[in-house]
Amino acid sequence: MSKELIGCLEEDDLRNRDPEQQRLMSETCILVDENDKMIGFASKKQWKGHLLKNIQEGMLHRAFSVFLFDQKGDLLLQKRACEKITFPGLWTNTCCSHPLQVIGEYGESMEKSIEGVKRAAQRKLYHELGISASQVPLEKFHYLTRVQYKAESDEIWGENEIDYILFIQADVDLKLNPNEVETARYVNKDDLRKMLKCKDFSFTPWFELICHSFMFFWWDSLHNLNAVKNHQFSIIRM
Repeated sequence: MSKELIGCLEEDDLRNRDPEQQRLMSETCILVDENDKMIGFASKKQWKGHLLKNIQEGMLHRAFSVFLFDQKGDLLLQKRACEKITFPGLWTNTCCSHPLQVIGEYGESMEKSIEGVKRAAQRKLYHELGISASQVPLEKFHYLTRVQYKAESDEIWGENEIDYILFIQADVDLKLNPNEVETARYVNKDDLRKMLKCKDFSFTPWFELICHSFMFFWWDSLHNLNAVKNHQFSIIRM
């Protein structure tokens, strides 16, 4: 398929999408190399980082995935709204998104990068799930590691990210944004294992990868996350 045809398909696809989701394509994300070094900024629409053709050529951006547990140790999952451009209608972890080119969400050092994704996580937890920042203070977030993964959503869209994994344990109040989240539920370990085996549930590729590799090991260490934190700050390629 030619670049010109791909571009036409992308523009046609966007024009038919939900207006709010189209607007979010104007957000300016952080472009990185394979070592997570910042190499620039661009809007999702401008840099076309979710376009499958560019993903196949290695274009990378920074992202984060939040895993929020209540005080009982149950994990909050969300089902992505059908309005979403990538991976609509799929179950996934509590919140997944991108730090942006805004004050406080990026930096050159690893310390600033981690602080930046925590701030971005606060912002998106409120945007998607209505969770106030006061219920998820920055100091409660635990950075565990970074993973790089690549996945196709359909014949046009996909993801290629270096994803910061954040765990947090807090009891929160939810007010779902229906443009982002269709529904949400808390699950224990057995619930999640059953869901992963059940054909009635479909999951985002990054969540499946994490569940089948580290998820339950990390979950077992919820009260001692420092023991499973990647202190070397290496990137896990998945």
